Amino acid sequence: MSPDPGTARRGGTRTPAEGVATVEAGVDRSTGRGSLYVVATPIGNLGDVTLRALEVLRAVPLVAAEDTRITRRLFARYEITTHLVPHHARNEEATTPALLAHLRAGRDLALVTDAGTPLVSDPGAGLVAAWAAEGGVVVPIPGASAVLAALVASGIAGPRWSFEGFLPRRGRERRERLARLAADERTTVLFEAPGRLAATLADLAVTCGDARPAAVCRELTKLHEATLRGSLGALAAAAAAGTIDRRGEVVVVIGERPSDRRRSIGPEPAAPTGSAGGMPEPPPAEPGELLDALAAAHAEVARLVADGVARGEAARRVAAATGLPRRRLYDAPDAGAV
Repeated sequence: MSPDPGTARRGGTRTPAEGVATVEAGVDRSTGRGSLYVVATPIGNLGDVTLRALEVLRAVPLVAAEDTRITRRLFARYEITTHLVPHHARNEEATTPALLAHLRAGRDLALVTDAGTPLVSDPGAGLVAAWAAEGGVVVPIPGASAVLAALVASGIAGPRWSFEGFLPRRGRERRERLARLAADERTTVLFEAPGRLAATLADLAVTCGDARPAAVCRELTKLHEATLRGSLGALAAAAAAGTIDRRGEVVVVIGERPSDRRRSIGPEPAAPTGSAGGMPEPPPAEPGELLDALAAAHAEVARLVADGVARGEAARRVAAATGLPRRRLYDAPDAGAV
């Protein structure tokens, strides 16, 4: 039995192309197996849950949750009594076989994470991939999204954009990802932990250019929601100065490359502006912005060298990302500078 009344067959049929497997959402009449519902939950405000999500969560016999304690808050708010089992990154290898067996036995299953949509920088990919590989029915139940909320709140979203999730924390993989972001013309959305925000903004300012427009969105849909907009250089300075609150969930939006943005939207902002009442706003960028950019670029070269990259190669990478002269980056900064 499907818990979703909204999956009735529409008129007409289609013949799938050869080699393409299709299943009807919420129904697997051929085998009598259950359906896997991938259910989006609120990203902060519990009032953002959809009516369809509530129907599914009430109707299925079992819900696999990233953290059952957090999901129980949603269940308590809407008087849902469905049985919960934990399914998260640390136990998914152990729990996936039992959940697949549950589905094979003809019982439906809902998958939820703490906030937002499962699989989007959250657990669940292994279970969904395994069930899909068996030809099982996977039904998406869309809902609140931190990615889309940040895009529309940023004020800098272009017609094309990409989502990067969390950046690697350190090393070559991080440097290579940052270089790809710098070369990408599109708007980019990424998640970051509040404690790493200042370092990430500093790296983005060096690699993407400190004049590139950006926005930092905090605590979306929650009581202390705030969006701070400005150039990457100004936002990095604000974060370093401690004027961006480091508590709560953070989404960073990086606008189109300035040359592309000027053609499609207009001039990019320089100094940060906030949309939350009472949030301190950093001072506008100083006229010596080029000197600041050089200092930040020299710091990035020094960091790469400390990681084992040859100085010439480090200067080449940073020059390619920032547009600054390679020779000026290769030369060591003034004596006495760290």
